[in-house]
Amino acid sequence: MIHQNPVIDTPPVAQLTLTTARLELRQPRRSDEGLLRHYAGDERVARMTRSIPHPLPPGAAAAFIDTARSANRREDVWILDGTRVGLGEVVGVLGLERLRDREGQSEIGYWIAPAFWNAGLASEAVSAVIEANPQGATSIMGSVFQDNPISARVLTNAGFEYLGDAEAFCVSRGAIVPTWTYLRKI
Repeated sequence: MIHQNPVIDTPPVAQLTLTTARLELRQPRRSDEGLLRHYAGDERVARMTRSIPHPLPPGAAAAFIDTARSANRREDVWILDGTRVGLGEVVGVLGLERLRDREGQSEIGYWIAPAFWNAGLASEAVSAVIEANPQGATSIMGSVFQDNPISARVLTNAGFEYLGDAEAFCVSRGAIVPTWTYLRKI
């Protein structure tokens, strides 16, 4: 006999909600799964992140939501919600991860759905998180692939300083990709 455990939608561990001129940055919720699967499953999005595989495997969006809502998470994740101004319920994602081996240091990462590119939404969201500094970080790191200069501009516009070149593995490309690394002291 097979027993299936029902999916229990436990309340998420509290996380700061932020508001900008066009966005509400909020925790992921179960209703975001379809749009997350749609946008994160887009190869153009996956290729510019280190961790999103392409094609996106079944259950990946749901697992992402579960992890983001967990009490044991190391990363705070915000959905960039633009419904207040008619942009859409999910226009992107921003994460701020506490770095294990570096006290007081966090790392920022973000992506915007292609339908909302070049609208300044990433800059708006990154600036809001830096201003709020919800993890009490003394510095925040960020890195972008060198073939994504627009994302590098988001960081420099938010006051990040260029540290140097590095490399990171990109799951969707299955390759090590050159990066630019940045730091913002708080």
